[in-house]
Parts: sequence; C-alpha cells; structure tokens
Amino acid sequence: MVYLVHHADAVSPAEEPARPLSPRGRATAALLADAAARLGVKPAVIWHSGKLRTRQTGEAFWRVCNPLASFSAERGLQPDDPPMWMLDRLSGETRDIMVVSHMPFLPRLRGALLGEHPDAALTTFPMNGMVALAPDGDRWVEAWRLDPDRLTAVVR
Repeated sequence: MVYLVHHADAVSPAEEPARPLSPRGRATAALLADAAARLGVKPAVIWHSGKLRTRQTGEAFWRVCNPLASFSAERGLQPDDPPMWMLDRLSGETRDIMVVSHMPFLPRLRGALLGEHPDAALTTFPMNGMVALAPDGDRWVEAWRLDPDRLTAVVR
C-alpha cells in the first residue's frame, strides 16, 4: 500500500515562518492517525518533505501506526516537485509506504500512480486528509480515503 497524507493545518507564515502545525492541525493529525491505525495502517516507511508541518503530521502517524517504521525527510516531496520522481522511486516497492507532503504535489502523485493526468484530481484530494492506494497487478487503485471533516473512511 501507498498512503498519501496531506499535512495538517499549519499556522500562517506571518505568525511563524517555519509554519508548525496549529493547535487545530495537531488535533486533526492525531485524530486522522488514530482513524488510520484503526483501519490497520502500519507503514514500514514514512517519508515527509522536510518542512516542519509535514514532519509533525508524519510524527502523529508514526506514534500510533508504527513507531518502528523508518521515518525520514526525502527529496522530491516539495509542493511543486514533479510527481514522476516519486513515481519512479515507488516503482517495484513492496513495503507499505506513507508519503506526507503538500498540495498540489499529492494529488498529482495520486493521478500519476493511477495512470490519470497528473492534474486530474487537484480539487478532489482531501484537504489535510489521506488517500490509500493499493497495488492491483501492474497498476494502482484507490482503496479508501480519510477526510478529516468526516473522519470516516470512504471505501471505493
């Protein structure tokens, strides 16, 4: 499985240039991580973009989903990075991997993994949410998603 996670709500850059998670963002990340754990999410690897808000969001999942997972900042996960870099990296992966990143990168990566136009789903990726993709032969399919506004899994 590949789990794509959009970082939780962060403070404005005017308030704090490093943009840590807001109190609401910390609470949402914890609730989303708990919901993911209840669904059996246990990534072997958690990659984040290196920005504080993605690291903090990833840490919420790391604590409750798999504290033994490898946790690291990785290249190619910035908002405007081309999704093909990560698509190549995920090719042939057998581990469950969680990618914590930004808009518009995540919906573009989702589209690339599903064989869609990378910009096809820019408006449908759940804000501050999560999408799970499962391998299906030589392609990927969307298995479910978590929307923090509903905090229920929408199974496809």
